[in-house]
Amino acid sequence: MKHIGLLCLIGVVVFACTAKKAEDTELPYTVSGDTIIVSSQSPVTQKLKSAIIKQEPFRAAFATSGVVKAIPTNYAEIASPFAGRITKSFVRLGQKVAKGSPIFEISSPSFFETGKNYYQAKQEMELALKNLKREKDLYANKVGAQKEVEEAEVNYEITKKDYENAFAALKVFQINPSDLILGQPLVVRSPIAGEVVTDNIVIGQYMKEDANPVAIIADLNKVWVAANVKEKDMPLIHSLSKVQVELISLPEKVIDGTIYHISDMLNEETRAVEVLIECNNQDHAMKPGMYGTVKLTDSSANVIMVPTSAILQQQDHPYVLVSLGDNRYLKRAVTTSATVGDKSVILSGLTPGEQVVNEGAFYLIDAR
Repeated sequence: MKHIGLLCLIGVVVFACTAKKAEDTELPYTVSGDTIIVSSQSPVTQKLKSAIIKQEPFRAAFATSGVVKAIPTNYAEIASPFAGRITKSFVRLGQKVAKGSPIFEISSPSFFETGKNYYQAKQEMELALKNLKREKDLYANKVGAQKEVEEAEVNYEITKKDYENAFAALKVFQINPSDLILGQPLVVRSPIAGEVVTDNIVIGQYMKEDANPVAIIADLNKVWVAANVKEKDMPLIHSLSKVQVELISLPEKVIDGTIYHISDMLNEETRAVEVLIECNNQDHAMKPGMYGTVKLTDSSANVIMVPTSAILQQQDHPYVLVSLGDNRYLKRAVTTSATVGDKSVILSGLTPGEQVVNEGAFYLIDAR
């Protein structure tokens, strides 16, 4: 009998320990789909704090790197269109020039041939025109034939086209054909107004047709700052109201700018788009090639913000816990944006008036 009593006592103790272990490992919640139901007896209940969502004024801002560039239409590299020898320079470094101002003069056999071809084409066209008028007059007086008139018309059209091509060849190089004097050197002129920022003109230097530019003219009263904006920040730049540039070489100066162009192409390697920012540069303090920081600030808007601690992560999808009442919480996927202090901006997934767990959410992070 003593042995039976001892066995019963051991069985009671084992059962009690097993029951206590099961009680200790029992989860404080149950999961049904995306809804988490927390037991009212669980200590977790006291650690979960919810707050009503509301919109707050927010001004998005971020910074990126940038480099100063000359505006292409205000920048010209001057080279000779023909091979030849430089005979004269009309400019010096730092000199301001107007559009069409002479830069240098070059003696070129190729230019001489171009001028000669122009005059020849012009004379042939004029002769063809005279011949056409004569044939038309003869035909009108019943002396000539229709065939001669037609041939004269065809010849005139051909010579006219040759003349137009020769005329266009001179205009491309900013040469006014009416001022052309056969045998004179070519005067190379500036296609833009600006300042001589590079002067490598050497009198007597022989230049090939594919030679590098010997002068650079630039108008730097306005410049571009090219900034690379990351893919994730692209939605913000379309409504930006303010852009500021701070250059490494000018740490105490804040330069205001306006967005001139946003590239339609994404760089696949950097995952960024190029944004061109136009800045006034009347003092020429901004030099092409300078590096700096571009600060972009969005216009103020009312947005939903929640404590960053309220946002949980499931694989690549952030979510929050929306309070449904009676210790029930719904897992809701959200899209986040900028983080300011201890709060994050919610772009989608929540609406004002809903309640979100803003304290203790991490206690339910393992709820699946």
